[in-house]
Amino acid sequence: MSEVLVILCTFPGLEQARQIGTLLVETQLAACVNLLPAVESIYRWQGKVEKADEVLAVFKTSAAVFPAFEKALTELHPYEVPEIIALSPEKIAAPYRAWVCAEVER
Repeated sequence: MSEVLVILCTFPGLEQARQIGTLLVETQLAACVNLLPAVESIYRWQGKVEKADEVLAVFKTSAAVFPAFEKALTELHPYEVPEIIALSPEKIAAPYRAWVCAEVER
């Protein structure tokens, strides 16, 4: 059984996040995705400080499928440089780990 990863990714709107998130779950590259609308982002882009309303997507997948997940998300994402941050939880309940891995490693 592989390591579970939690992936953070922001989107410009809820509908794009929902469509891409659904596709990644349907294609078994993610076991699930949580969408958190109403995120305000402040960042530097091309030398300017920008502000934007975004949607934060929190994906759960495994390290084994992460390369394919990252490739698909990068191709589908509307941003030139999408935020794709993979976090490896130190502790995770064994049944949840088993479920995530079973959903993405078929």
